[in-house]
Amino acid sequence: QPSMGAVVGSLAGGHLDTGVKLEDIAPLIDYWESTRVSYAAFESGQKSGSAEVYTHEIPGGQYTNMLFQATQNGLAEQWPAVKKAYAEANQLLGDIVKVTPSSKTCGDLAQFMVTNNLSADDVREQASSLNFPLSVVEYFQGALGIPAGGIPEPLRSQILAGAGKTDETFVGRPGAELAPVDLEAERVKLEEKHGVEIDDQQLMSAVMYPKVFDEFMAAVGEFGDLSSLPTRAFVEPMDFGDEIDLSFGQGVNVTVKLIGLGDLDDATGTREVFFELNGFPRSVKRVDTSAASSLVTRPKAAPGEVGSVGAPMPGVVVDVKIAVGDAVAAGEPMVVLSAMKMETVVSASTDGVVANIPVGLNDAVNPGDLLVTIDSKGAVSEPPPQEELAA
Repeated sequence: QPSMGAVVGSLAGGHLDTGVKLEDIAPLIDYWESTRVSYAAFESGQKSGSAEVYTHEIPGGQYTNMLFQATQNGLAEQWPAVKKAYAEANQLLGDIVKVTPSSKTCGDLAQFMVTNNLSADDVREQASSLNFPLSVVEYFQGALGIPAGGIPEPLRSQILAGAGKTDETFVGRPGAELAPVDLEAERVKLEEKHGVEIDDQQLMSAVMYPKVFDEFMAAVGEFGDLSSLPTRAFVEPMDFGDEIDLSFGQGVNVTVKLIGLGDLDDATGTREVFFELNGFPRSVKRVDTSAASSLVTRPKAAPGEVGSVGAPMPGVVVDVKIAVGDAVAAGEPMVVLSAMKMETVVSASTDGVVANIPVGLNDAVNPGDLLVTIDSKGAVSEPPPQEELAA
């Protein structure tokens, strides 16, 4: 993706002249250069354009985001394989237009394929038995709409059968099937839930992105209004000796300088943070989330046992829908994993009774870690027909 300045400058004076003057866009160039410094913490390492885009078709904005996501998911060394899988995933989805959220679906499927060492043919052959990311299942349900040419069959039917979603599909524009929303009633619920007045912007955020809004309000409840914090200090830790100036309205200005950190309290996982507030020494204790924790070694799922259900992707357990002793049917949702905005619903691989759940909420897991053990011999069988009983 060449820069706007390069396009304007290279075409100036010719029959393709854009009509835009370089001096007119110079302030914009300066602005984005300074903005890039503020968001340097999110730099992906991609320094220039690449003609590979004509092969893998990853949108420019998604490329850097997905590189960061893949790195967090332990796939940094397999990035070339992720790009190759993206092209294959696109074909599995029907060679779709890739823009949020369809591009995310394609990226999630690509990373899922690389993590589980699956080719496109493997996906087609094993579709009904794989635990696909939630975004992929929703795509095949038609939750993003129906792409030109339709959703590929028989892959669609196989994936939905495996996820237990055969009867939960859309036939047209999903939004047309949404129930009407009473916005004022939702505002009242939100104000009761969060204890503050909800303005129109917050209301629309909560209606469209309820989970994100809840996380935002939780952060505001813990830290207060962070809008006065400089962007760089918000996204990247301060170094010792760094100072930031904060303004909280007319005549209310505060200078904060980071002095140092105390030793880790092993019992509480906290450190004392020392700083100056307008020149006066202050300190506060905070949980050190980066502190090394004891390594947890989890049992692995047994590949040859149908009732041994492992994690298909790395992630954190955000929901456990079953308990030991529950009877489950093949395809029934059991555990939900989340990693870098990618949710995966892990379903039962067979009918049976839940014998073991070695994970709990907020546990971090790696691919292949055992999530649930199902005793297929304890499956609840259907009662025999009345004719057989009579016989």
